[in-house]
Amino acid sequence: MPTFAKKTLNFYKSLQTPAKLPSNIETMNPYVEALVMRYVKEFFDKFFNDNKKRVFVFGINPGRFGAGLTGVTFTDPVALENFCKIKNDMDKRREVSSDFIYRFIEHWGGPKKFYRHFFLTAVSPLGFTRNRINYNYYDDKELFKTLRPFIVQTLHDQLAIGARRDVAIVLGTGKNQEAFNALNEEYRFFKKVFFLEHPRFIMQYRRKRIAEYLDKYRRVFSSISL
Repeated sequence: MPTFAKKTLNFYKSLQTPAKLPSNIETMNPYVEALVMRYVKEFFDKFFNDNKKRVFVFGINPGRFGAGLTGVTFTDPVALENFCKIKNDMDKRREVSSDFIYRFIEHWGGPKKFYRHFFLTAVSPLGFTRNRINYNYYDDKELFKTLRPFIVQTLHDQLAIGARRDVAIVLGTGKNQEAFNALNEEYRFFKKVFFLEHPRFIMQYRRKRIAEYLDKYRRVFSSISL
């Protein structure tokens, strides 16, 4: 039986750029880069080389300096090397969402313990830019309408990797929550969904309260029976 790692790699390799996007929107697909896939494979072989089901934790979509670069959700090159112990030749620039997530992962007990039970991913597994600036899948009604079939299909594909269907966590309590709730009500991906403030929001607007949000994350993640 293919492992969680193998199924994830096959999923990433299969991703195709959605067609007919608005003309000013560009797609980030790091999985077409051989070097990125080498790092991604090393990461998943290290932490997901089993057949265990995991709680899926959904962000929005990859950003330029995080998963849009490394191919690993919420993981910038610094986190990939310093926390996951995967050496890489990428520019060692911190990305704020990755900064918070790996503070939490360390708070939890480290990557090995965390990834044994949780899988970080995104509602849209590919990222987008507009004028070279990160752009979310829900930032434009036309974009979301065009992406919706892609998002629905890739959500189904992701669940087949090895998701627990009783529960999920979504990071983003505004538009990401609204969009995911609508999709989940229609397709019944998960029985119960917990929503938490997005790491970027915390780091940009609530930085003085990081400890409070780390505790909040821990309460929610801990409330899920492992």
